[in-house]
Amino acid sequence: MFRNFNSLIEKVQTIPPTKISVAQADDEDLMLAIKEAMDKSMIQPYLFGNKQSIEKQINNLGIAMKDIEIIHVEGDDIANEAVKLVSNKGADILMKGMIGSSTFLKAVVNKEFGLRTGRLLSHIAALEVPSLDQLIFVTDGGMNINPSLDQKIDILKNGIDTLKFLGYKNINVAILSAAETVSENMPSTIDAAIICKMVDRGQITGAIVDGPLALDNILDPEAALAKGINSPIAGKADIILVPNIETGNALAKSASFLSKGHMAGIVAGAQAPIVLSSRADSMFSKLSSIAISCLMSKGIN
Repeated sequence: MFRNFNSLIEKVQTIPPTKISVAQADDEDLMLAIKEAMDKSMIQPYLFGNKQSIEKQINNLGIAMKDIEIIHVEGDDIANEAVKLVSNKGADILMKGMIGSSTFLKAVVNKEFGLRTGRLLSHIAALEVPSLDQLIFVTDGGMNINPSLDQKIDILKNGIDTLKFLGYKNINVAILSAAETVSENMPSTIDAAIICKMVDRGQITGAIVDGPLALDNILDPEAALAKGINSPIAGKADIILVPNIETGNALAKSASFLSKGHMAGIVAGAQAPIVLSSRADSMFSKLSSIAISCLMSKGIN
């Protein structure tokens, strides 16, 4: 269990640098995160895009050119070549820079050189908020809009695997809904009940899973007791599995914009970890996302 992003970053500094392939690295906040990660000996970067623009960013930030490899490419080839480097094992993790998500992900799922594994790709957000004494992970608030039961199972498995790669031994998963009772009027509660039964029967392994649970019961054990809910993970959840993208997106962003916390995020289910950063993400958020991907990569490999 990591208490915050700084403890996670410190852990990454104990392992050899990870090779990172960055698609369209022409962005100041991204390059600041790259610089910080290099200063902490976390990464060895390969930067794809317009060489002149990237070199300008590097010079402005005072980064040593000798520690960076720049590959000059333009247009759709930026994403394609960045993905190819990872699929060919020339780099360990992939990162999206100032390039459109659709163009980037099109390269990721390319049948010829992409990073698909057969499992659904899903987004996992890690949240650091002042009111909690540990990082908490939310999935999926970034890729799958209204996942089916089968897709939720893949999303859950991606989340469990991700925490295993990060070194977690005992993983607690809460399935979020607006109520704790199963009702046909609220399909997310039915999906939660089915998933929990699958866990009971060994069809899904690697974690303790409970749901449906409302957010107050997930985060506060006293709230669960007040409602008469005896849950083994109330106040102890490592992962929150959300019913749809709207819920996950709002929950994750509230950590930054309402709680003055920090958010990092990655895409799981691919052959390698993928950092899918947003333009609104801070430098520290990007750095933390890189750190998560570095640890994941060591676990996968």
